[in-house]
Amino acid sequence: MLLSFANLLAFVPPQGGAQSGGGGAIVTLIMLVSIFLIMYLLMIRPAQKRQKEQQKMLDSLKKGDRVITSAGIHGTIVDMDGSTITLQVSDGCKIQFEKVAVVAKKQ
Repeated sequence: MLLSFANLLAFVPPQGGAQSGGGGAIVTLIMLVSIFLIMYLLMIRPAQKRQKEQQKMLDSLKKGDRVITSAGIHGTIVDMDGSTITLQVSDGCKIQFEKVAVVAKKQ
């Protein structure tokens, strides 16, 4: 929808008749740059920030932490081996997960 709006602005005749040569191209360029800037500020930047926070949380995991996985399983970390963790879900029930499956740390 935003690109359609930019295309619509590209077909607006320049103000001032024949005296303004390339004014329409400059307006179009400014609109496209502003659209990309808005998309960066509203979509890309917050996603990068969330990804950095998630990675920081994953790096801080240690044995004994209570976590929630992406599947909604709650458990306590009993073993960590590289990119895998072992969660104790209940007495005698241990499940191995990839570290990236952890979405939250419980307090």
